[in-house]
Amino acid sequence: MAEHNELGRIGEEKAVLYLEANGYELLETNWRYDKAEIDIIAKKENILAVIEVKTRSSLDFGLPQDFVKPKKIQLLVKAINEYVISHDMDVSIRFDIIAIHKENSDFVIEHIEEAFYYF
Repeated sequence: MAEHNELGRIGEEKAVLYLEANGYELLETNWRYDKAEIDIIAKKENILAVIEVKTRSSLDFGLPQDFVKPKKIQLLVKAINEYVISHDMDVSIRFDIIAIHKENSDFVIEHIEEAFYYF
C-alpha cells in the first residue's frame, strides 16, 4: 500500500476512535454512492454527522481541512441526501471535518463541527 494511503487509513482509524470516545454512534465508514465516498457517518443525539477525514504527514503545505474542495462538498451532499432518503431518516445533518496531522511521532486531531454548509 502506498505510504499516503496507509496514512489515510491510520487517520480514519484514529477518527473513529476519537468519535466513539466522544459519544458518537458510528453508522457507516467509507460509505459510497455514485462517485462519492463519505468517510464516516455518525450520529449523536438527533444529529447525523457527515465526517470527512483529512490526514497529513505535516503542515508544510497547509492545514488538512484546506484540502476539502467545493467538488468534494457537492459529492458529499448528494451522497448524504441519498443515504437519508434510503434509510428513511428524520434527522438534522451536520458536515464536519476531522483534521489530523502528524507532529513528531504523535497525531494531532482537530474536530471541526459544522465545517461547511451547503444550500
